[in-house]
Amino acid sequence: MPSNISNNSSIRPTACALALGLMVLAPLGLAGQTPPSALMQPTASSFQGSVAKGEVSAQPIDLTLDDSIQRGLKTNLGVILSSAQTAAARGERLSQLQALLPSVDGSIKETVMQVDLPAEGLRIPGFPTVIGPFGFTDLRASLTWSLIDVASLRHYLAARHNFAAAQLSAEDAREMVMLVAGNAYLLALADETQVASVEAQVATAKVSLDQAVANHQAGTAPLLDELRARVDYQSLEQQLIVAKNALEKDKLALARTIGIPLAQSFDLADKAPYAAFDEIDVDKAIREAHANRKDLAAMVEEAKAAEEQRKAATADRLPTLAFNGDYGDIGVNLKTSHGTGDATGTLSVPLFREYGLRGEAQVAQAQLDTAHAQLSDKNAQVDADVRDALLDIAAAQKQVEVAGSSVALATEALSEAQQRYANGVSDNLAVSQAQQSVAQANDQYVTSLYRHNVAKLSLARALGAGENYKNYLGGK
Repeated sequence: MPSNISNNSSIRPTACALALGLMVLAPLGLAGQTPPSALMQPTASSFQGSVAKGEVSAQPIDLTLDDSIQRGLKTNLGVILSSAQTAAARGERLSQLQALLPSVDGSIKETVMQVDLPAEGLRIPGFPTVIGPFGFTDLRASLTWSLIDVASLRHYLAARHNFAAAQLSAEDAREMVMLVAGNAYLLALADETQVASVEAQVATAKVSLDQAVANHQAGTAPLLDELRARVDYQSLEQQLIVAKNALEKDKLALARTIGIPLAQSFDLADKAPYAAFDEIDVDKAIREAHANRKDLAAMVEEAKAAEEQRKAATADRLPTLAFNGDYGDIGVNLKTSHGTGDATGTLSVPLFREYGLRGEAQVAQAQLDTAHAQLSDKNAQVDADVRDALLDIAAAQKQVEVAGSSVALATEALSEAQQRYANGVSDNLAVSQAQQSVAQANDQYVTSLYRHNVAKLSLARALGAGENYKNYLGGK
């Protein structure tokens, strides 16, 4: 009989591979071309963590798939970091906007002075060597405004596109959370189904063991039958221990993803759904994905930002016109003060900064080329995501149907073998082999059902329709 490790391996490596595959999609839609803060940028591992919220209750709570996703949307670390990145991009846009607007400052100055003329190099016969103390009050407002600065304008436009990209990335992060939280919940469901299946197999093996012991004691069966049945029973008990451990660990992973305190126990209220998926038009689905995918739209904005940065590098060669002025009252005190002011217009032209300007232009061009290449690859990736998800759904759907039939056939074969052994027609070797077939068939069914449901969630993500994940799990 297969060991527990071999049985569970049909689920565990597949689940891990799928989870890792889903995680890889995260950075594609979430990494900005020039992120305001690298510390705020969510990574693949960010979506496996959360900020735990809520008090721990002594009673287990019932958790549905929808509850898991809604909790994840509020507490998942990837969503929180993405929101922080959006706030940073908003701040960067405002900073760049200020460079285009007038800057007005006010000041009030109270000055007391005493001057030593010899120290200043003035020696006038008959004139006091020390003047003062004396003072004055200066109340003044100053204005600074870059009237013409094309480079600053381009930097501001780039910041606007980066902010738009950050907003789209934040929306894409929500869809990623739906996929990750849904995957974690379905994996725990698969583990729970696996535990129930192994428990049923243990119960069946116990019946076979009791029957073999009774037959051996009655002298109608050899000791080999009892030993074989006992080995089968103990092997299944080991499988049950490992299956329960896997369930508890994946429930912890689910809690980490959606922000449930790890000390809080919970039960999975939903059962693994299955609904045959309707045929869809592949070309139409791809067009829908290109229209709805937020990560693709974010990358378009990032490419536009790179274009503006490249134009800003060129605009650094252009003259700039700035105005500086101030007006205020100055005097011994405010009662005897008098208004004074000045205004200055400055036209600046770069005369010799050739190497610096060329370097900036080359860096900006490299960033622009990179953005265009990534955007082209992203368009192809969107097509591949849709096609991959549809292929996975079709393959998993066939696997579910075949595995369901195999479970029924294996169960019938086990019943037949048990009846033949009970009637003394054969030994229990056929019973042992039939139990192995039932275990393998159940493992295949659980694995294929999990793959089918995760493939549906992946399709919802690939189409940019994560909000409608229920429809896809329902087969629509």
